[in-house]
Parts: sequence; structure tokens; C-alpha cells
Amino acid sequence: MSESPERVSDDPAQLCEEARSLAESGEAERAALLFGKVLALGETPCRAQAALGLAVVLDDSGDVDGAREADRAAIATGDPEYGPRAAYHLALTHERAGEHGRAAPAWRVVVDFGNAAYLPPAHLALARIADDAGEFEEAREHWEAVIGTGDAEYGPPAAHDLAQRLLERGDPARAQRILAAGLRLIDRGTAPYAYARLAVALGISYLDQAIGAFGAALGEEPPDPEVGPLATELLARTLPLRGRAAEAGEVWRRGLADPGTAGQVRARLRRDFGDGEEDGDPADLWWEPVLEQAVSDGTLPALTGEAFGALDHMYALLAVRYAERRPGETHEVLGRAVRVPSDYAWGPLLHESFAERLRLALGTPVPDWPDA
Repeated sequence: MSESPERVSDDPAQLCEEARSLAESGEAERAALLFGKVLALGETPCRAQAALGLAVVLDDSGDVDGAREADRAAIATGDPEYGPRAAYHLALTHERAGEHGRAAPAWRVVVDFGNAAYLPPAHLALARIADDAGEFEEAREHWEAVIGTGDAEYGPPAAHDLAQRLLERGDPARAQRILAAGLRLIDRGTAPYAYARLAVALGISYLDQAIGAFGAALGEEPPDPEVGPLATELLARTLPLRGRAAEAGEVWRRGLADPGTAGQVRARLRRDFGDGEEDGDPADLWWEPVLEQAVSDGTLPALTGEAFGALDHMYALLAVRYAERRPGETHEVLGRAVRVPSDYAWGPLLHESFAERLRLALGTPVPDWPDA
């Protein structure tokens, strides 16, 4: 069993060692007494160590104010090892309490000490505090300082955060350089998720750079008749990858409205439609404009869902009567099935198409047809 605080020697180093051992054994009160005894001895070489030890013990026991006072005592010694550690601990107590404004001065103290072991977390914390306050330039300096330390733990998240802000500010080229620097800090084998996170961000930066280049190619008036259609397609198909589908629709519409590029733009818009040779001129197919509009607006999945929904509804109306074999309901059921598409935006076009086909075949309009 360890000696009581009254029986140990007055040697500061021995007192600190005994207090540390007691703290690790869970005897926080006895450890605090010994650390306090060292502080009472005045300016000894162990004063900073004892103050930090006391701060940790008091913090663990719930005395946060006492812990902060002890941290400040350790910082005041100017000790190059325990001073920054105490400032680090003090900052964490404020972070934990959500007091970021009070944490910032403590993090700055850590930076001022210049101890390389504590610079990365301090700069990263200051970057995020500045970022939350909308101070981008200050945040950027701290993020770059973290990356500059070459720290494998804090450098990659700093690179990711800074790159995100650069992308938001329309600077993908600089974001690429930052992300490349962050990737060099990561051992892909031991930190695959961190590597993947930065790799995806790097890919996004290239997408944003491509969007800028394609947009610049379309900036000339009138657009180049050869390059314009290609740039239109590339820009319109890339924008949705960055969540900018509405802008993509506008790019398609501008290309289709320009007499000099409309034909080639339409061909590129329709590249996945099929050639339509078996059905004749695509302009005669009522659904072609609907498909073109859906592709240009980025709503093709929704249109597909509508079409399958209508088909499923029509099939259900017919199939249930077939399964039940009810006599005398054929005309009523067929009429309900025919009217299913009417509620969709493309439904009237379907009705019009069939009515015209029947008129040409029979020579008379279709009676009692749904409103087109």
C-alpha cells in the first residue's frame, strides 16, 4: 500500500512520481494532495508537471474550475513541455463545454509555445473556430500550418476542410494541390477510409475544374459550331454530378435554341434514345419530345417511374377482371384502363396519338374519347 501524503519525502520529483502512481491507481484525492504539496514548495523544476497533474486529476473528479486554475499555473511556468500540454488541456475543457470563444486563446497559447507535438491539433482547432466565425483567410492560414507540419493524423482532415472551402469559393486548382498534399501524408494501407475521403474530394475538384473549362468554351458568342455542341453535352452531363441539374437543363436549352448548334446538340442529347429507324422519323413519335425534355431537365428517372406506374395500374385493372372472369364488364374495364395515363403530363399526347391513328384507319373520330 502506498504511503500517506504526510509520510512521503519533500523531494518534488519523488512527490510527483508518487502522485502520478496514485492517480493511475484511482486514488485521485491523495494524488491531488501530493500535487498540491509540490506547488506549495514554490518555484521548483517540477512545478509545471505538478500543476498539470493536478489539473488532470481535478478535471477527472469534476472540479473543472480548479482544473483550469491549475492549467494556468502550469502555463505560467513557461515550461516547454508541460506548458503547452496544460494549454492543450485547458483548451479541451472549454471545447467540451462548447465555449469555443474561450478555447481559442488557449489554443493560441499552445501555438505560441511552438512545441511541434501540439501544433497540429492546435492549428486545426483554431482553423475550425475561425471557419465557424466566417474568417476564411485566418482559417486558411491555420489549415495550411497543419498540413505543413506533415502530421499524418491532423494533416488529412485539415486538407479536406480547406479543400472544401476552396471548392465552394470556385478555386478547384488550389483545392487539388491541397488535397494532393494531404494524400501524401496518408498510408493508404493503414488508413484506407481517410485516403478514400481525400481521393473522392480530389475527384470532385477535377469535376469542378472541368465544369469551369466547359463553361468557358461556351462563353464565346456565337459558340464554335464544332466545339460548341461537344462542350454543351459535356457541361450538361457533368453539372448533375455536382447537384446542379437545373443548370444542366438550361445548358441544353441554350444549345437547342442556337440555330448554329441545335442539330448537333439534339443529336448528342438523343444519343441514348436508339436510332428510331424502324418507326420512321422520330419527329412523328409523340414520346420523343417528352424524352428530350426529360433528359434535358434531368427528370428521366421520374418519367420512367410514371410510365411504369401507369403500366402497372392499367395491367392491374385488366388482370384482376381476367382472373375473376366476370362477364359483361369488358367495355367498362377497358375504358378505365384507357383513361389511366390521363393524369400524367404525357397522357394527352398518348390519347391524341391513338385517336389520330384510329381516325386515319377508320376515317372518323373516336367517340367518347378522354379529353386530350
